Amino acid sequence: MAKITVYGIPNCDTIKKTLDWFTKKKIEIDFWDYKTKGIAKEKLNGWCKQVGCKVLLNKKSTTWRSLSLPEQEKITSQAAAVKLMIENNSIIKRPVVEFGGNIFVGFDEAAFSKQFSK
Repeated sequence: MAKITVYGIPNCDTIKKTLDWFTKKKIEIDFWDYKTKGIAKEKLNGWCKQVGCKVLLNKKSTTWRSLSLPEQEKITSQAAAVKLMIENNSIIKRPVVEFGGNIFVGFDEAAFSKQFSK
């Protein structure tokens, strides 16, 4: 099986659920903590090209809601969204799972079972 990398923040409940799912299925993954390691602009741009910035940018997050309305209204392009995600990486929807050149955003047990079950 190709390498699986899970990107997120370790204290996030959705990340914990995702990591538990992979552990229970005995599927080996690499975990990338972008709170401590950061996330490259190139990586975010690549993800945006695959799934779109609207999917990656978590507008339901506390971080998004803490932005002023004028700050939120400035996010009108991929470049602006990527800049915001670099500055506030907790605003990236979690998890982001890379596998075989594809990415999955958010925890979806049915999709994970279909894609990752041995």
